[in-house]
Amino acid sequence: MSMVIHLASRRAAPTTPATGTPDPIQLHAEAHNALAMALHYLRQPAGNVPGASRKAVQALAALRRLDAMGQGGAA
Repeated sequence: MSMVIHLASRRAAPTTPATGTPDPIQLHAEAHNALAMALHYLRQPAGNVPGASRKAVQALAALRRLDAMGQGGAA
């Protein structure tokens, strides 16, 4: 039996507050940690796919913000 908490919203909450210029090292760390957690959820015997999906979305959001910084724009 998996312990999945269903949320009212399907959108991931922002992981960092939008204050000033984001730190590229912090964004990289957020993406890395979110993907590590997604893999952890998938490797469990019950396979928490919804949790892994949420973490993958958080990782993609961090990577998009990092990419936007590299192109001189803000996300």
